Amino acid sequence: MMYLSNKKTIMFITGAFVSHICWKEWIVFFESKGYKTVAPPWPHKNELPAALRQTHPNSKIALNSLNIVLDYYIEIMDKLPEKPILIGHSYGGLLAQLLIQKELGSAGICINSIPPYNAFHFNFSFYKTIWGLSGIFSSAAKTYLLPFKKWQHYFSSQMTFEEQKETYETFLIPESKLIMRDIFTKTGKIDFKKKHEPLLFISGSEDVFTPASLNYANFIKYKNLHSITCYKEFRNSNHLSINQENWENIAEFIANWLMKVT
Repeated sequence: MMYLSNKKTIMFITGAFVSHICWKEWIVFFESKGYKTVAPPWPHKNELPAALRQTHPNSKIALNSLNIVLDYYIEIMDKLPEKPILIGHSYGGLLAQLLIQKELGSAGICINSIPPYNAFHFNFSFYKTIWGLSGIFSSAAKTYLLPFKKWQHYFSSQMTFEEQKETYETFLIPESKLIMRDIFTKTGKIDFKKKHEPLLFISGSEDVFTPASLNYANFIKYKNLHSITCYKEFRNSNHLSINQENWENIAEFIANWLMKVT
């Protein structure tokens, strides 16, 4: 089995507001299972979080749109020797869904995923959340830096104050306002009837940003009977579950699922 999995590449897809270094422990975990891994930063986000925060308002990051980030990942994937397994968190989950729809991945795992725009039409509280995180009434030429209080509420609920502070300082980076506004555009649309490679949706019971109900609604939209679509909710997991103390339980579940479907 190890020999078989050795041939496979995992591409980790980071979400909004968070640095790609969030995958550091995940890379070690999956490489120990025999996978090759890549975790590219989004465009203009290759510096350490503290350094990027000092560049706020960052006009280059501010230019990032859903189309730009999507094309950027497609370009990276074109250079890989095979179709990678995609593991995306938050906005990265939406990107994973869209890349699977384009038939570019061999499997997709969407963790606490931001749903495509045609999966949450009547979820007004989610609209309100996204508006609040996209600086909707301010200029898109400048980045948005998430205040600590919003980080506490949306990303790191259930953590101690010390953990909230530490994760904020370790991972938070300025974000494009366009990227959040693009969630409501047709670029983020999914054809739920189309045949697709295996997809796994993972949610957290304590996720305030993308609640389990929203992840489940995204999952049950898929209607293709010839495709594998799975769902798993983790108890006591918040939005930042990939960096919470029980992250390894989630990684282990994904590794076991991949052994069955790939």
